[in-house]
Amino acid sequence: MTIPSSSSVENHERFGAVLRHVASGAPLSEKESEEAFSLIMDGTVSDVQIAGFLMALRSRGETPDELLGAVRAIRSRMKALHEPPANAIDVCGTGGDGHGTLNVSTAVSFVLAGLGVPVAKHGNRALSSRAGASDVLTALGVPLKDDIATLGADLRERNLAFMAAPHHHPAMRHAAGVRRALGVRTLFNFVGPLVNPARVTRQLVGVSDAEWLPAMVDVLQKLGSVRVWAVCGEVPDVARKWIDEVTLAGPTHVEALENGHRFRLVLEPEMAGLPSAPVSAIAGGGPQENAAALEALLGGAHGPYRDTVLFNAACALHVAGKGSVLRTDGTVHPAMLRELVGVVAGAIDGGAAMAALRSARESA
Repeated sequence: MTIPSSSSVENHERFGAVLRHVASGAPLSEKESEEAFSLIMDGTVSDVQIAGFLMALRSRGETPDELLGAVRAIRSRMKALHEPPANAIDVCGTGGDGHGTLNVSTAVSFVLAGLGVPVAKHGNRALSSRAGASDVLTALGVPLKDDIATLGADLRERNLAFMAAPHHHPAMRHAAGVRRALGVRTLFNFVGPLVNPARVTRQLVGVSDAEWLPAMVDVLQKLGSVRVWAVCGEVPDVARKWIDEVTLAGPTHVEALENGHRFRLVLEPEMAGLPSAPVSAIAGGGPQENAAALEALLGGAHGPYRDTVLFNAACALHVAGKGSVLRTDGTVHPAMLRELVGVVAGAIDGGAAMAALRSARESA
């Protein structure tokens, strides 16, 4: 399919051609997808057309090329940080898994920062859940800054920068209302973790559907990432099978990129020396409720929430290069994983993670 140029037809008609194409069940190439998402990001597409486009893609099943094209369109318009630390990491999830859990990756960010790992945390307010990262940070009293220089200084000096998506992706406002009104997972959920404004090359990415693990890593590898774990937890005996984090409820499927090599792994809680627990044990609520649970966790509270954070943070330490849990053949070394779990527990119990939260609060 060729999208007509703006010199021959109005943008509304141009996108109409795209919409008819995807509604027929036909896929878009990477270039076609980039052009289509560029029209959306430039504010030339109506909400009705955007909604129809996103739901047509979801109903048919989005393709890796469509994802990469969308990412390129959005990255080309983002406000990026200048010269962030080369070893900075992002820990985030796609959202959209429907489980409404407590905020895991946000808690992991404070733990990693307390351990001296620079974390460029990219997040947003709730669009398909009750409490997104930005909602919880606001409830915690952590300022959401929009100055690029200040964020860069926070990342270098405090090992932690929270980058609220609307500040760095102003073009995304053209789709935000539609996403909120739809209230379901769309391709934008998968795009979010792939457009980090610090252009990190190390990421622990939670994915809401295991089918998308290879595509997420494919895109990040093509964009220059050096170490990535895309993870998706399998939740047995419930209607919603997947969760976008390393889970205690069942096996976690991992697509790993390690210095140009790809591995597929399966993690079990017992490998990390942690007890199993159902997803319901970490059920969350609104921003205030989730913030209170996070602060209690950093203060030393025990239970499934802490154990989930220990598991995820240990994997993130590996991705950050602060230890290795893989043997040379790409299989998991449980003893090394348990060692990193111990390091994470020490950061919480010794107060380093809470100190990172206090530092973030005081950075206004």
